[in-house]
Amino acid sequence: MAAHEQEANIFHAREIQLSQNLGATGNGYPHSEVWEGQWSVLPYDRLPDWLKENDFLCNGHRPPLPSFRACFLSIFRLHTETGNIWSHLLGFLFFLFTGIAYMFMPNVHFVDPLNEKIALGLFFLGATLCLFFSWIFHTVSCRSQKVALIFSKLDYCGITMLIVGSVVPWIYYWFYCSPKAQFTHLTTMLLLGATSILVSQWEYFSRTPYRVLRAGVFVGLSFSGLIPFIHFLVISGGIMEAAKPTQLGGMIIVAMLYLIAVGLYAARIPERFFPGKFDIWFHSHQIFHVLVVAGAMIHLYYISRIQEFHSSTGGACGPDGQRLASKMLS
Repeated sequence: MAAHEQEANIFHAREIQLSQNLGATGNGYPHSEVWEGQWSVLPYDRLPDWLKENDFLCNGHRPPLPSFRACFLSIFRLHTETGNIWSHLLGFLFFLFTGIAYMFMPNVHFVDPLNEKIALGLFFLGATLCLFFSWIFHTVSCRSQKVALIFSKLDYCGITMLIVGSVVPWIYYWFYCSPKAQFTHLTTMLLLGATSILVSQWEYFSRTPYRVLRAGVFVGLSFSGLIPFIHFLVISGGIMEAAKPTQLGGMIIVAMLYLIAVGLYAARIPERFFPGKFDIWFHSHQIFHVLVVAGAMIHLYYISRIQEFHSSTGGACGPDGQRLASKMLS
């Protein structure tokens, strides 16, 4: 009995200390000396409102943490954001080093080294920044409401950069022999990307009720890439003539992956049907992250094939200004 009473007194003293520290910090967070490395995951209903993003994830949430150091140390613990962080952290490192390797490839592999490296470099820049902003956001989002808002806006900027950067190499190679069309489509895509970034800076854009709107903005931006593709089909004489140099199959695979990813994210599947069963692994946001990285890797493979095709033809254009497609890739 005495042991239980002593334990209760110790617990009560700790509560008093925590209460004092909460008041001392002035920002609503426990003092770092108490909570820097001593925190436990929380159920959804004990989170502050600004951390309540998905009510189908019932347990395993990080509490608000008192420092950026604590946030970065949390990536080595299991919680609802662990998979989100590591999937894009590893993806970021892959595209960073692969992009650097591409930029240092010998010029002999390119027809127009400077412009081709700029076009491919924009894809790598978009993928790298998207994944970088994403893993940083998911790491520090529990620091404070203000920090979460700032980094969520960077996260949305990164998504836009990935979409625009992914379309740029296709447009560059599709319209290599049609400079005016190339310039028009590139300019249009950049303007749409800038508009998407402006919309994503709206204060309410990151809030849970606007989840479907967020998905719609990015899906709409992605589908705008169909406009230059349809144009290319028209000037190429149909889908069969365009299939090889555009690597059409690869485009369809990447598009399907991204659509599935966004659909699962917006509908919060599978956790919607099994609340509490996917708190740590395989919830919708985590699947979204994995499919984005997989789609970007597949995208890289196919734009590399287009670049190889371009190099194999020497960038040759026919008398009517269109690409000579006699030498197809197998």
